[in-house]
Amino acid sequence: MDGRRRIHYQLTDDTPVYVISVAAQLSGLHPQTLRQYDRLGLVSPDRTAGRGRRYSARDIELLRTVQALSQDEGINLAGIKRIIELENQVAALQQRVAELSSAVDGAAATLQAREAQVHASYRRDLVPYQAPQPGSALVVWRPGPKRPLS
Repeated sequence: MDGRRRIHYQLTDDTPVYVISVAAQLSGLHPQTLRQYDRLGLVSPDRTAGRGRRYSARDIELLRTVQALSQDEGINLAGIKRIIELENQVAALQQRVAELSSAVDGAAATLQAREAQVHASYRRDLVPYQAPQPGSALVVWRPGPKRPLS
């Protein structure tokens, strides 16, 4: 080793790596269009310390989606912004549903374990209850009133 520390970076779809000129080429848009989309809040790239824009692969995909909705579908930018907001909201709600579903599954497993513990603690010398059979009779004896001694 030459004395320098090696830093390993893991690139994901959310890693901001593209400057505006490269993002414009990758998305097929003009850099001024990207600035306009940023001002409108359609695609908000990360910023460097010097306030330069850095776009991620996810941002590039979103730029392409905005372009397709605008040019192919004829949706205005306000409509596109609302669509993006609703898609983000749906994704957040789906994540929350998955979390709650997992919590319910965990609670059900805990409940089954506790129920099994209760059943395991039963005394085995008790006679289980059996419902009366049809046609069986039950006779109740009640003593009559006491008679006075004569």
